[in-house]
Amino acid sequence: MSAHDAATGGHMSELGEFLRTRRAKISPVQAGLPPASTVRRVPGLRREEVAQLAGVSVDYYVRLERGRGTNVSDAVLDAVARALGLSGDERRHLFALARPTRRRPRPLPPQRVRPALYRLLDKLTDVPALVIGRRTDVLATNRLFRALYTDFDALPRRERNMARFIFLDDAARSLYDDWEGIARSSVAALHLYAGQHPHDPQLAELVGELSLKDTDFRTWWADHDIKRRTYGTKHFHHPLVGDLTLDYEALAVTGDPDQILGLYTAEPGSASEEALGLLASWTGEPLVDPHPAA
Repeated sequence: MSAHDAATGGHMSELGEFLRTRRAKISPVQAGLPPASTVRRVPGLRREEVAQLAGVSVDYYVRLERGRGTNVSDAVLDAVARALGLSGDERRHLFALARPTRRRPRPLPPQRVRPALYRLLDKLTDVPALVIGRRTDVLATNRLFRALYTDFDALPRRERNMARFIFLDDAARSLYDDWEGIARSSVAALHLYAGQHPHDPQLAELVGELSLKDTDFRTWWADHDIKRRTYGTKHFHHPLVGDLTLDYEALAVTGDPDQILGLYTAEPGSASEEALGLLASWTGEPLVDPHPAA
């Protein structure tokens, strides 16, 4: 299998895998069906049960799951989403997979961070902040973020990627208190991106590399879970300042839907705020725009 196939599996094949993994995660009781009277050989719902719940023929649903369905109506996709108990993000992902673009894919232009965003990051001296782009590429960071994580600016451009850091940098496994949860979320974010940009060759390269080098990534990629970055709490064990509990917010960047501004804050008066302040006191270098205007 090529790296591109590993990343997208062919768009309709990706749709089938997504549907199969979703129905494996929901039990008949969760779906509102009577409890099974016999031991089931497969986890979750059977194809005929999904078809029944969605109000379509078994043959139609089987063709959809095998990637042979074309021109699927919104009503059918909505019914399948309800039958499988999909979240809002999962429903949108289902529609993206079922409606691949028929235009010839164009190369994605390089992403650039606006100079004003660099200035904003530089002003945030007590808040770790970054701009993250397509396929979890790290586009820009401030000095406190680099002190908290790693110096992404010092890495070769190809390696400035959060998923690569999480799976291939040994420091990440000790930095995160819940490395597995963070790693799974990273894979789920990549899968969501894959549904939106199935023909991105750099995504195929990234997924191919991580699949070859890390068993956990390969296993979790096959789960087809998806997750959008929003907000939450992360627990860190920093080698210099110890344990930190930080809340994060993922904010959309106007002008580029594939850029996210990530901000980390500590609860006022907490030990984490004190530790973050200590870490900030040890940083002092100015932020340099790696893409200066010509």
